[in-house]
Amino acid sequence: MTLQLPDSSGVLRTYEPRAEPLALTPGAPFASRTVFSAAHVVADPYADVSPDSPAAVDWDATLAFRRHLWSHGLGVAEAMDTAQRGMGLDWAGAAELIRRSAAEARAVGGRIACGVGTDQLTGPAILAEVRAAYEEQLALVEESGAQAILMASRALAAAASGPEDYLEVYGHLLRQAAEPVILHWLGPMFDPALEGYWGSGDLDTATDTFLEVIAAHPDKVDGIKVSLLDAQREIDLRRRLPQGVRCYTGDDFNYPELIAGDEKGFSHALLGIFDPLGPLAAEAVRVLDTGNVAGFRELLDPTVELSRHLFQAPTRFYKTGVVFLAWLAGHQSHFTMVGGLQSARSLPHFARAYELADGLGLFPDPKLAEERMKNLLSLYGVTR
Repeated sequence: MTLQLPDSSGVLRTYEPRAEPLALTPGAPFASRTVFSAAHVVADPYADVSPDSPAAVDWDATLAFRRHLWSHGLGVAEAMDTAQRGMGLDWAGAAELIRRSAAEARAVGGRIACGVGTDQLTGPAILAEVRAAYEEQLALVEESGAQAILMASRALAAAASGPEDYLEVYGHLLRQAAEPVILHWLGPMFDPALEGYWGSGDLDTATDTFLEVIAAHPDKVDGIKVSLLDAQREIDLRRRLPQGVRCYTGDDFNYPELIAGDEKGFSHALLGIFDPLGPLAAEAVRVLDTGNVAGFRELLDPTVELSRHLFQAPTRFYKTGVVFLAWLAGHQSHFTMVGGLQSARSLPHFARAYELADGLGLFPDPKLAEERMKNLLSLYGVTR
């Protein structure tokens, strides 16, 4: 069977789907890198909700997807922006997600780290309120038994008057953290409200403040996740980290080279693209565990075109492509998203994502993916 896929100009062209998937099997955790997949949530398609309603989550399908990631040796980064934090999933929903996923991780022996933010603040806030919101979320994550990821805060970006406010808030949180945390620097391409984070729109100045926070509390920082989509800046930053503090790449454009590293070091990974790429990424890291850098790059480099496509501007809508591929791959029975976000990308975008993922052999059942893609095309009026 062939499909008629629209290109970026809306012209239909014939595509012949792949017949066989890439053979990828579950395996043990990795030896040379720590790798997290930031996982998406599965919406409940039968809930009677509107885009402004609290999130309705299909908990069984959501937790099943996390078990899928754990089975391949990946850690799960829970309640991050991939899970639509601040884009459909409110704090109440995120808190329930953290509790359920942390319990599931304990049950199956999976590694989990969870996002700590301030998204229970829905209006303007002063610094004391920002700090209290962070404290509430940190307490919940620690009580769940998960590692904490201190996420960038829209409320802090709005309330802070300069670098000293970031130093005060983060210093307070790190002093009270029970275990070492991961600090997350999320760039404005992922969330425009985070422009000027760390107290400056100049990235060099912001980097100095970020490093000052870490240098003051190196024993409380397991690592940093950098999501600036700038490979050289990440390399420069990781070379300035105190001994023992890891760099987890969040660069969904340049991850193969950053994870492979160089003679001066490498990045671990905490990536949204490792949601759809989970089994393939796991296989590549196991190859890297053997010291075979070329084999690792041979497996992972071809995935970058798909990742750059999913994360194209406006980058914050990459979640739509991630969930779309999860549906095609059979991890959920529908293509519905929290907040109706399935409408955030165009049919040509979906068509190209399907083509790239199919070419990589990412679909365990290519015929199922083909049928679901055909059904989507028909909904848009493509009848041949």
